[in-house]
Amino acid sequence: MNSNVKIIFEKEISTAEIVVSPRPVWKCLSCPMHGMRPSCPPFVPSWKETKEWVKSYNKAILIKFFVSRENFEQDKRNIIFYLLNREKELFSKGNPYAFSLFPGSCNLCSNCSFQTHKKCLMPNHVRPSVDAIGIELSSITTINFQESVLYSLIFKS
Repeated sequence: MNSNVKIIFEKEISTAEIVVSPRPVWKCLSCPMHGMRPSCPPFVPSWKETKEWVKSYNKAILIKFFVSRENFEQDKRNIIFYLLNREKELFSKGNPYAFSLFPGSCNLCSNCSFQTHKKCLMPNHVRPSVDAIGIELSSITTINFQESVLYSLIFKS
């Protein structure tokens, strides 16, 4: 795992606690990355599809990460690679449908070719953003907007 990632907490939750609605997707409309990255609308499943998808899982891991304001993009990139590695680890331990969600728009690459050419250099690594598919994080955790943090989920069998 990436030692540059600072995890504040990690806890397993029941997917029954997760609320999926159009509200987070509508918030995405005001984001400057809307339509610019493959992890964002309109390139991800709809909130209605997500609602059904979440029902196919029993458990998810909610992870809260510290992210520095000064080094935000690199910290977020480290978090994304941590999530992908963790997903792979869960897969190898018997969770064939383990699936992580990105905390916001994808920034796997420092220069995004999708943004300019609509062609992703790492399509097998891109995951939807938690908000982009309609997951209301506030349904599963208390959010303090003064904190410098990012949240993510990894769904597992």
